[in-house]
Amino acid sequence: MKILLIEDDIRLAETLAEALTDQLYVVDIATDGESAWDCTKALDYDLLLLDVMLPEIDGITLCHRLRSHGYQKPVLMLTACDTISQKISGLDAGADDYIIKPVDLGELFARIRALLRRGNTISPPVLEWGNLQLNPSTYEVTYNHTPLHITPKEYSILELLLRNGRRVLSRSVIIDHIWRTDTSPDEHTVKVHLRSVRQKLKAAGAPEDFIETMHGMGYRLKSLDLLQKS
Repeated sequence: MKILLIEDDIRLAETLAEALTDQLYVVDIATDGESAWDCTKALDYDLLLLDVMLPEIDGITLCHRLRSHGYQKPVLMLTACDTISQKISGLDAGADDYIIKPVDLGELFARIRALLRRGNTISPPVLEWGNLQLNPSTYEVTYNHTPLHITPKEYSILELLLRNGRRVLSRSVIIDHIWRTDTSPDEHTVKVHLRSVRQKLKAAGAPEDFIETMHGMGYRLKSLDLLQKS
């Protein structure tokens, strides 16, 4: 299961992300409302863990915007203010539940499990590009029906490329979407992950340039017309 944690307190965000990762969740971090909005458009998450007090766009405004655009995944709000009015505001904006800071991890895990069980019964569509298929519901990736055994970061990069198709993504854009903390890696790390993805695709029968390098610009998927001729 994949969670987007939206929290501007980096220390708290990293602590919560580590605890959630220990529970076998895949966690991305956004530190403001605007970047969180971009994340939800670029990647598919099973649940949002959303702080109320955020820069750029506050949590309640972001939740309302998401719901008004048809976003249906569970939203669990974090609030430091234990007041009825703020809880009502969050629920009216479309949040499914809330939890009070300081966060009790046991309660947090229980509320997340409950929301994921309730969840959304509509499965997100399988992403396809030529013979490549990525299933956001099961996190399975196949090429020509051959499973690809990839790491969580490789999965996130491949999903980002699939959702953008022929749009060129620079290394900095990939870092901004996949690593959202103050400890973001340098651009060489993106090259290493992409090299690994390409090797796994090639081993499954994909052409070497399935992921194209646009020198000085970034990366994109090879044209479907050219893939059909390969």
